Amino acid sequence: MNLELFIARKIHFEKDETRKVSPPAIRIAITGVTLGLAVMILAVAIVIGFKEEVRNKVIGFGSHIQIATFDNNQSYETHPIAISQEMRDSLCLYPEIKDVEPFATKPGILKTDDAFLGVAIKGVDSQYNWDFFKEYLVSESIPQINDSVISNEILISKNIADKLHLGVGDQILCYFVQDNIRARKFKITGIYQTYYTDYDKIFIIGDIKQVQRLNNWKKDQYSGLEIRLKNFDQLNFMTETLYFKYIDKTDKYGENYYVRSVKEQNSQLFSWLDFLDTNVWVILILMSLVAGFTMISGLLIIILEHTNMIGILKALGANNITIRKIFLYVAVFLVGKGMLWGNVIGLGLCAVQYFFKIIKLDPEVYYITSVPIEFNFWYWLLLNISSLIISVLMLIGPSYLVSLIRPAKSIKYE
Repeated sequence: MNLELFIARKIHFEKDETRKVSPPAIRIAITGVTLGLAVMILAVAIVIGFKEEVRNKVIGFGSHIQIATFDNNQSYETHPIAISQEMRDSLCLYPEIKDVEPFATKPGILKTDDAFLGVAIKGVDSQYNWDFFKEYLVSESIPQINDSVISNEILISKNIADKLHLGVGDQILCYFVQDNIRARKFKITGIYQTYYTDYDKIFIIGDIKQVQRLNNWKKDQYSGLEIRLKNFDQLNFMTETLYFKYIDKTDKYGENYYVRSVKEQNSQLFSWLDFLDTNVWVILILMSLVAGFTMISGLLIIILEHTNMIGILKALGANNITIRKIFLYVAVFLVGKGMLWGNVIGLGLCAVQYFFKIIKLDPEVYYITSVPIEFNFWYWLLLNISSLIISVLMLIGPSYLVSLIRPAKSIKYE
């Protein structure tokens, strides 16, 4: 039998009406651990969810990796590169790659009878994966694009539709400023709304052949190639792999290939998202300290209230290490109870927000309509294990109070 554990159970589960101090102190200690762990679970779930939501929207518009020509021009008027079917097929052989899709962009001006708006048309082909835009489609359907004829159907954002008072089925002229100003009449077949205003206020999606014809490009010339990965964690590895594969290669027109990741294209945004991790660490540290200090005060009160028992155990031959183990076991019981309730409250609040979207956000500021929740089992498990270890380690120091208690004086202490 484990004597220390046996005595610790007796102390923890005892019903002693004469003790007036330790029950409130214990409740405060347990509450500290409960609130600390619940806040940490919420903080981690919210930050992971927020980063996931924003990151997915950026990737939805521009993919994980792009292969284009090196161009210092920051506008959507791009220089073409040639992309062969063999090149696309070779990229599809990588197990980390999900989709390989050509794209072409061109700035234009949408014009109605009483308003106009600068936009950028993003041209895609018949094999384009529309899953991202289908998720945020608010009206009708996506454009029908095929390889045989040029389609005049486009998908616009709700932001653009509201500004120009447009709806599904409307036709609108788009002017393209180049050597000779050209105009194209497009038919709106669908409206999307991602709430990522940086892109919603700019992009319309249409047939890639429209852009090629406007720029007088050949059939194999595009603005670039979008590569979507199966796992975001493979981004750095695949970017480096493709960068060195194409660094010294040119297309058949002599243009160099340039590989860049979504992080490079949106460096400020991803720096901001990475900075959120710092906020989480601050919350985790503060909550750990709060829970730890409440547990320390609770343990000290329990030790002081059991001074008489400590003196008797020492008189019977128990050493300081044995007695310290007893009170550390008691502390583990208290921490465990606090962590149990912390998990119930933390996960419960996460579930409520995940399913019912109670707490709303301003999409103009945060790019999303409600506080996002993303549960990661391994983060949750690591959070629980580290919380238990940190709490117990913080209690080792206060347990040394046992060594200061003298049997001769403490036995008669009540």
